Amino acid sequence: MSNRRNFIQKAFGLGAGLFAAPTLFAESQNGSSSSRRTAHPGPAFNMPVVTTDIGDMPYTMDGGTKVFHLTAEVVKQKISPLKTIDAWGFNGSAPGPTIQVNQGDHVRVVFENRLPEPTSMHWHGFEDTIQNDGMPGISQPPVKPGGRFVYEFDIHQAGTYFYHSHMAMQEMAGMLGAFIMHPKEPYRPHCDKDFVIHLQEYAVLPNNTVPNTMNMEFNWLLFNGQAGPATTPLIVRLGDRVRIRFVNLGMDHHPMHLHGHTFYTTGTEGGRIPEAGWWPGNTVLVGVAQARDVEFVANNPGDWMIHCHLPHHMMNQMSSNVGKMTRTAGMPAGGDMNTGMGMLKGTPGAPMGEDYGPALGRGLGGVGNASDTPSTNGPLSQKKAMDAMPGMQHDRGNMQMDQMGQDDIAKNANDVPNFPQDAYMEGPMMTMDEAVERPENYGLNPGWSGFMQGMMTFVRVLPPEKYDEVIARMKQAKRSNDPYSAVLERA
Repeated sequence: MSNRRNFIQKAFGLGAGLFAAPTLFAESQNGSSSSRRTAHPGPAFNMPVVTTDIGDMPYTMDGGTKVFHLTAEVVKQKISPLKTIDAWGFNGSAPGPTIQVNQGDHVRVVFENRLPEPTSMHWHGFEDTIQNDGMPGISQPPVKPGGRFVYEFDIHQAGTYFYHSHMAMQEMAGMLGAFIMHPKEPYRPHCDKDFVIHLQEYAVLPNNTVPNTMNMEFNWLLFNGQAGPATTPLIVRLGDRVRIRFVNLGMDHHPMHLHGHTFYTTGTEGGRIPEAGWWPGNTVLVGVAQARDVEFVANNPGDWMIHCHLPHHMMNQMSSNVGKMTRTAGMPAGGDMNTGMGMLKGTPGAPMGEDYGPALGRGLGGVGNASDTPSTNGPLSQKKAMDAMPGMQHDRGNMQMDQMGQDDIAKNANDVPNFPQDAYMEGPMMTMDEAVERPENYGLNPGWSGFMQGMMTFVRVLPPEKYDEVIARMKQAKRSNDPYSAVLERA
């Protein structure tokens, strides 16, 4: 039995204690529903985590030590089909690739700094020696450009942890990644799918590629380095038990909401919560520097949204520098922080001219943007709007301009206080179905991307036949370093 156990452990590469007691799959004693437990047909094991759009960091073995090579560098990050930014990240991406280890492992991380300034790596939540904490000037000297530093850990914890630069502004430039410690004895009940989602925000001027890390307002809201609709959906089979690990290393808190299911919060950045302490919900608040693990049984088929529920985070470009609201009539809605809060200046107290129309939010120029906004936003007339955008594809091509049609807007819309709200903001916006096409999106409704912006994606709960078809398409893609490789190997 011992040899068989060792063989299976090596085959899966993660976790121990594969053979669980029969009570693992039983209903809990307090009569909890199937959203808490599900029958898993086979032995429990630590399912490798999927970090969509990012993937894993490979390792080599030096005797009994797992060796990871982590490089800090400037990366070109395509966060949306029409937007590429210059971020700082690790091993070619921001966030950096996920490190997965097992409780009991000895781990070495060889860190190299290819940035133009000093940095250091902090291992968030680790209970380890001070020499490996990564606080520059305290536990180690900063790693200078071109320098290296070696971190070594004995992994005795289990849960969702992360790594990041401990130079504060570098964090906001994209320098973070997940560090998953799988438990020696697999968690109970077993999860068939396990995902990591990093919550990020950037402030980037429209004609620029460099994030303003000093800013307090953001116009690009991302999951795993991608803004909707470029985010890759989470693919699960109907009946799967699913774990999602949210990691937040930005400047905002994020209430993460899942449609169609009730989940239980089962872990934090401090590790696993005892089952008696799990709490049900469909929204969990993930604060800055926190992780939250949620688990649920995917028992409701459909393409279910998962998103931050802060309204401004459900869309991109919530910023005065991007453009004003549709109309100029009435009081300005805010060209900077002061006017946005109603503290208007000028003669006779509040500028009301055509060159001072309303704008969105606080602006990206630091604390506020005090300049007038000299141009109006697009006219309500769809024809005028289309004529004003020569060269754009207005059919169902890679970029589809599915603006609100004339029949979608009431004839007296301009006379209604507070119009427009979502008509020209959250959706429908620019449809990009073809531009973001990938196997995971197969079967979504035409035009779906016009309603997907900012910090959002889908949990696609697929019936067996549809799940098998999507998985087959993912296998046929034969993508290198596919984040879903652990799932595809077992499908």
